[in-house]
Amino acid sequence: MFQDSSATPSAPGAGTSNAEAMQQMGFDHLVHHFDALGWIVFVVLVAMSISSWYCIVINTIRNASVRARAEKVIAGFWNGKGQQAIQELEAQPKSEPFSKIALDAAFAAAHHQSAAGGRLAETLSRSDFVDRALRQAVARESLRLEGGMTLLATVGSAAPFVGLLGTVWGIYGALIGIAASGSASMDKVAGPVGESLIMTAFGLFTAIPAVLAYNFFSRSNRLTYARFDEFAHDLHDYFATGSRVSSTH
Repeated sequence: MFQDSSATPSAPGAGTSNAEAMQQMGFDHLVHHFDALGWIVFVVLVAMSISSWYCIVINTIRNASVRARAEKVIAGFWNGKGQQAIQELEAQPKSEPFSKIALDAAFAAAHHQSAAGGRLAETLSRSDFVDRALRQAVARESLRLEGGMTLLATVGSAAPFVGLLGTVWGIYGALIGIAASGSASMDKVAGPVGESLIMTAFGLFTAIPAVLAYNFFSRSNRLTYARFDEFAHDLHDYFATGSRVSSTH
């Protein structure tokens, strides 16, 4: 009987090629075979990930602090009297926005009153002067809440493309290697291509938390902006007329 001599040597060779291909598809192997552009892409993605997570942590702490103090600050102002209420507002942390809005309105009203009979009082009424101060204060505190949002939006939109750049460059290098070796075996194709796809996955892992955080903070900030406008409206009525007009709060 005759043996099929063509099938015998191919099996061990195929097993060896597959094993080598699997060994070359790990992240550790990828890092040790980066070229200049590969390192640039990798470092950019790491920097994006670290910076976005830093913004996520900072914004989470800040927004939680603002929400936790909001009711206390607002109630403390309305329940306080005269200079005592102002002192309580001044005792709040610098990062607390509602107290800063109320202080700006109080200082504007006091400044206009001290200028009674002067050109300021003739040019702007008390209502207009307080309204301008409140608009500036609300715009300033709203802008502070936007800190880090641009970075999250940039990471969420750009990180997948940065990772894709690493993948395209890696596949291009793999094709060059295949052409140079003249072999399209599994160990020549699967390893480099698999490593290149890791860069796309890394880009997605960087972008997804940034996108989710951006949407969450955008919603949270819109609610806070609404509270700013509501509080500023009540402050305007109070400092312009001398009494709190709204009776629904």
